[in-house]
Amino acid sequence: MTETAAATTLRPAEIAAYLAARMCHDFISPASAITSGLDLLDDPSAQDMREEAMGLIVTSARKLTDLLSFCRVAFGASASAETFDVRDLEKLAGGVFAHMRAELAWAVDTPAVDKPVARTLLNLTQMAGAALPTGGVAKVRAVQEGASVAIAVEATGPRARLRPEVLAGLQGQPLGEGLHGHWVQAYYVHLFVTDAGGRVFTDVSEERVVFAATLPV
Repeated sequence: MTETAAATTLRPAEIAAYLAARMCHDFISPASAITSGLDLLDDPSAQDMREEAMGLIVTSARKLTDLLSFCRVAFGASASAETFDVRDLEKLAGGVFAHMRAELAWAVDTPAVDKPVARTLLNLTQMAGAALPTGGVAKVRAVQEGASVAIAVEATGPRARLRPEVLAGLQGQPLGEGLHGHWVQAYYVHLFVTDAGGRVFTDVSEERVVFAATLPV
């Protein structure tokens, strides 16, 4: 059995569990920070830190809200919406990048996209930001070419890297060594892109990681 065939034996419940764990991991940090800020406000001996506590609560609440809004579309059903304005997607991606070291450059030409394209744009954009741990620029482009949409997300910056588990996931391979949270997002992208009749690609070079995908419209 090939690695790709082995990956397809994963049950939907397992993928759902990995995705849930991934999102909980992202949410727990700002949620814990809010709790810490509230504890400081309640501590009579820490009243001199009240301003710092309020700043921590506000920043963490904004991060949590941005992540929840992003995940609702990137991973969830997002109510009954089947078409998304790319300006709304840019806002969702920008909210996530507000809490990253990398900068976002959004250059999507098509005004509206369907759900598979929207999910692909958001997930590849977040993955590009994660590929720039010390900063850089993630440039997002998408154009409609006939009956398909072509997406290119280029992450450029010092120490740009692609984790092996991300590459394995995008190729539809099972997780070997590495973190489930990074792998499952990439594998999820592989699943819904191929289910939609599309393809996803990667290219890695020095200080540069490129994600590309084509999907039918």
